[in-house]
Amino acid sequence: MKILADAHIPYLQGVAEQFGEVTYLPGNEFTKETVKDNDVLIVRTVTYFDEKILAGSNVKLICSATIGFDHIDTHYCEENNIAWRTAPGCNASSVEQYVTTSIVRMAQKYNFELKDKTVGIVGVGNVGKKVARACQVLGMRVLLNDPPRQEIENSDEFVDLATIQREADIITFHTPLTKTGEHPTYHLADDTFFNCLSKKPIIINSSRGAVVSNEALKSALRKGEVMGAIIDTWENEPNIDLQLLRLVDIATPHIAGYSADGKWNATKMSLETINKFFKLNKDPIELLPIVEPDKTVINLSQYSNEEQLAKALLYSYDPCEDSASLKESPNKFYYFRSHYPLRREYKAYTIENANKKTAVLVKELGFDIK
Repeated sequence: MKILADAHIPYLQGVAEQFGEVTYLPGNEFTKETVKDNDVLIVRTVTYFDEKILAGSNVKLICSATIGFDHIDTHYCEENNIAWRTAPGCNASSVEQYVTTSIVRMAQKYNFELKDKTVGIVGVGNVGKKVARACQVLGMRVLLNDPPRQEIENSDEFVDLATIQREADIITFHTPLTKTGEHPTYHLADDTFFNCLSKKPIIINSSRGAVVSNEALKSALRKGEVMGAIIDTWENEPNIDLQLLRLVDIATPHIAGYSADGKWNATKMSLETINKFFKLNKDPIELLPIVEPDKTVINLSQYSNEEQLAKALLYSYDPCEDSASLKESPNKFYYFRSHYPLRREYKAYTIENANKKTAVLVKELGFDIK
């Protein structure tokens, strides 16, 4: 079996070889020529896989080490007997960590209490559910919007988008990018969306760039229709809108899901897919260990009761560091994604000397408690 894998997918080199001959290339070097002789592709979202790149190839399976599939022409693949698989939920906890810590940073910047705020979550799948739970732990009122789920489940836990536009102080998007169907999400947040806001909410997009119209968001920020914005996913990546970059509070290079844990999960799921698809019966599948952070203990003894929760969260990850790097060097968008440093999720850290209330909250979020 011949496998072509994105060289920037971690925890893969040295273990994918258990299935065959593996070639590693940067994602932007996947071309018709480099792809054609391979049976399996292990990819990220850098290249769009359609007829132009797949026609005449030996490819039988595309494993995307991501949760989305808008970088795959699924119709072409299905018409040409090319299977495709994603890694649903692999980085849900990573995106939740990104959103939660970003909200904490915005509360510090704009001097508000989270318990006084309502968050509207648009898209309540693997990621949205984790974000909802974290926001509840932080004491926020949570509104859920997911029309496809609401239709299937007929549940009163969901609200319509108009309710979120009317009541939410923070609106965070966690939908796939779709242009067809009954509930398309392409430019879901457009000029009309922003013009109908009752409050001046903070907008967060860590789903797909085109779910939020970048032009409409720029206009809303300039007109004061929104308080601020946190943007991880952009239209036209890596050639992002520099005007929007300057306007938003936190700007990152599509790395919300890039925790080491999320990447490890995605690699594991891709390897499991190959094993199952080709009926290789590898048991157990070889996997590499996740690298531990240099300091795994978070000592909160020096912080006041009011500071402890925020300090613990921001110790695990501070999005402002990634934002500063991108704002300083936006031309390095792809480089920042491809050379992302180690980031571990809450479970990698042990909390010491937390007060009783903080101890309960951080444990619910996933930290270990000593």
